Amino acid sequence: MHISSSKGPNIKMKDWEIIIIMCFAHVLSMTGFATFPALIPILIPLWELTNTQAGWVSGVFFVGYVLSVPVLVSLTDRIDSRRIYIIGLTISIVGLLGFTFLANGFWSALTWQIVHGAGIGGTYMTGLRVMTDRIKKANPSRAIAFYTACFSLGTAVSFILSGLVAGWLGWNWAFALSALGPIGAVIVTLLLLKTYNINRDQLPHTHLLDFRPVFKNRKAMSYTLAYIGHSWELFALRAWIVAFLVFAGAEKTGFSILSATIIAGAASVIGGPISIIGNEISERYGRRKTIIVIMVFASLTSIITGYSASLSLGAAAIFIIIYSGFVMGDSASLTAGAAEEAISGYRGATLAVHSILGFTGAFLGPLCAGLALDLFGGQSSNIAWIIAFATIGFGSVMGLISVIKLGKISLNT
Repeated sequence: MHISSSKGPNIKMKDWEIIIIMCFAHVLSMTGFATFPALIPILIPLWELTNTQAGWVSGVFFVGYVLSVPVLVSLTDRIDSRRIYIIGLTISIVGLLGFTFLANGFWSALTWQIVHGAGIGGTYMTGLRVMTDRIKKANPSRAIAFYTACFSLGTAVSFILSGLVAGWLGWNWAFALSALGPIGAVIVTLLLLKTYNINRDQLPHTHLLDFRPVFKNRKAMSYTLAYIGHSWELFALRAWIVAFLVFAGAEKTGFSILSATIIAGAASVIGGPISIIGNEISERYGRRKTIIVIMVFASLTSIITGYSASLSLGAAAIFIIIYSGFVMGDSASLTAGAAEEAISGYRGATLAVHSILGFTGAFLGPLCAGLALDLFGGQSSNIAWIIAFATIGFGSVMGLISVIKLGKISLNT
């Protein structure tokens, strides 16, 4: 295999350079990721949305994600993943600009969220392939941990940037300027990375969308099914975190949506290093055991976090950060586990299934949390928020069942 870089045709890039480039591009690709959740307190009254409708708009993002992943991520087993990555970035740009200029209510917001979600579907796992294809390590677990941790950093940047721009220039500009991130990622990957030549001897022997070898891989599937619960919990939390903090700070003078987005950003940032630490612990003490412990604590903390808003804004902020840490603690371990257990020639297909199933949970989580809010009193009710967070924490319960049931044959791995 030949890897070339912009440094010159005969100079190979060091692994750490490739990792830094792709982590930076990953953060840039996500500048619009949390824009809608960050602006829910503005857009609900502006467009006269119910909480359930807001949950639909947040969740339908992942419908677009799941629709694009089977083709785009699976193609990385067959052609240079950088080409697929740039296609995904372009779709993201279209979705964000469509939201900027054409979204004016529930149905139009749904449409452009689907497009943006399809773009992210073509960047997250494909970006991971761009990185792992080009580094020399046979076991890229640590590199994967850093890359997936940057998902949290990208989310934090998106929350904070969206809150700042919306406060200064309005919600349209928040979406418009967020499109600059994926544009920057296109430039970075085009300038700094060149073509990767696929080893034709390792091409899959099945057609593009034949995932049967992946579904038969019990070890990889245990991580993937647990990832459904993880994604349910993580993205439901991120969809409703700003609205929750606005509720918790409703009686505090001077507390604004911008303040809530800054706290949400801090909660997302802390998840990155915790995800890396979680992966290091799992490498030392066993991946499945570590995941089980983290998910137990996450499920318990979810209910406490929902209750904390009735205590004080400070308590809510502290517990939202703690809970975010537990939710992110197993993120890198789950993805690294699925990637490591992939059959030779099927890493792209394995990551595609991982994303399809995981982000199906990401679609359902925000929707179910919004439905819980509507059924039990709305955003002004303490009880509704407790039940909504119990609904969010149900993701860890699902993950626990998957890891324990399917992982029995290899609990010490």
